[in-house]
Amino acid sequence: VGIPTGVTNVEARAVYDAARAAGASQAYLIEEPVAGALGVRLPIKDAIGTVVVDIGGGTTDIAVIASGGVVRSKNLRIAGDKLNTDVLQFIRDEFKLIVGEKTAEAVKIAVGSAVPGNYMETVVRGRDILTGLPREIIVTDADIREAMANSISKIIDAVAEVLETTPPEILADVLEQGVVLVGGGALIE
Repeated sequence: VGIPTGVTNVEARAVYDAARAAGASQAYLIEEPVAGALGVRLPIKDAIGTVVVDIGGGTTDIAVIASGGVVRSKNLRIAGDKLNTDVLQFIRDEFKLIVGEKTAEAVKIAVGSAVPGNYMETVVRGRDILTGLPREIIVTDADIREAMANSISKIIDAVAEVLETTPPEILADVLEQGVVLVGGGALIE
């Protein structure tokens, strides 16, 4: 069972007990960034330092992994669900259009990006706040990037914070290896 980094022993035990109560004959806990690193076949047992940023639905886990363990980590409550809320709120505020969570997520997936790139646009259908009638608009990648900018900046700041406290020997490896993004949020351009 994947658990976020930095959970307490009590929280980890609660997850373990829940897995057993659900009928598992055995349960093993693994920190989510380590699971992500294994999933993309990173050499986590080696003495090479790797930074893994796991952007899931509810949390973003940032971890520096070396020699089979987590050296530094940070957990944020900013992830895919928060980005969906950002998009939903932006469409409501800027276009005076009410859309649901599923629509906001579909828009994020279709045209969401963290940096400028290819021009993209999509049609969004919802209910006009003023008239209450159905209406459709066109949103662009620039609109959605603006909607998500604050949350993405917080994720970037958290990565920088983790890197600032990482031992220099491991940072040299990170410069060579780069940062690995995993999780659904890693699909955002």
